[in-house]
Amino acid sequence: MNFQVTVLKILVSYPDGFAVMEDLKRDMAILATSGRDWADRTKLLAARVPGLDIFSQRLVERISGGWMITAKGRDVLEFMEARPAAPESVQETSMDKTTGWVSTAAPVPPLRQPPDRAKRRRESRERRREARERARANAS
Repeated sequence: MNFQVTVLKILVSYPDGFAVMEDLKRDMAILATSGRDWADRTKLLAARVPGLDIFSQRLVERISGGWMITAKGRDVLEFMEARPAAPESVQETSMDKTTGWVSTAAPVPPLRQPPDRAKRRRESRERRREARERARANAS
């Protein structure tokens, strides 16, 4: 499950886009335990905006005991949820801090992850796989 996409989706579901931390945590727990569909969906949405950082990009604001989605956050979420064009015409987009979202002329190759991040991801996947295997063994 992609935490940042989940936060955007939860906040946009509230009428004014604001949720206190208690509500946000409750909704996050519900979605986190809802199964693979939600996790797969948030990963696909996150892939549409590489380098997503809801706080540094000012997509979400922290306000008196809660978080609120900004207009820019709503725009980014709308972009992530838009149906992609035909594969041959899909273009990468990037955030321009002065003008907003700008579409580039050619696809941009993804940045390589730092080696330690890739290692942590591998280790995390391995731990999850081992936990699944233990659970299956205990169930039988």
